[in-house]
Amino acid sequence: MTERHAKPVAASAIEKHVYKVFPNDMNAHNTVFGGMIMAKCDRLALVVAERHSGHVCVTASVDSIHFRAPAKGNDTLLFSLALNRSWRSSMEIGARVMAENSYTGEVRHILSAFFTFVALDKDDKPVDVVEVLPETDEQQRRFDNADIRRNHRLAMRNELSETNGAGRKPAPS
Repeated sequence: MTERHAKPVAASAIEKHVYKVFPNDMNAHNTVFGGMIMAKCDRLALVVAERHSGHVCVTASVDSIHFRAPAKGNDTLLFSLALNRSWRSSMEIGARVMAENSYTGEVRHILSAFFTFVALDKDDKPVDVVEVLPETDEQQRRFDNADIRRNHRLAMRNELSETNGAGRKPAPS
């Protein structure tokens, strides 16, 4: 595809989506339940993928979820997500979550993750998506790094499929 068919990152990005933490969001350790943050990221990443592709999309994989710091009661979570790169029918969306103390204004980086989505046609078959056009140095860095992560995912999938293939020893009986 050529650049005139590409969409800029900003066309589908979500910047600082706000979520106020309440007591029902807490885990037994009295910090925000990580699964809730992950689910919110997945939903927002879906919005980015569908905005970019113009198609129904499904989560294909989630990579590198890193919880960097806990979120606490009375924090406000700020979700920022953007398309890092698109391939034939798949797209990588990067997520970054910040926790803002509503009273002091202190902001902490609490989570980074990468979601891969696949665009589907009306018959639920993968469909081609347009390329993404990085416009800043930071977007170009994320674009380049996305290809490295994809190559690692594919290599690991191939290696694992080989270990489950014909060369595998039978399980002891």
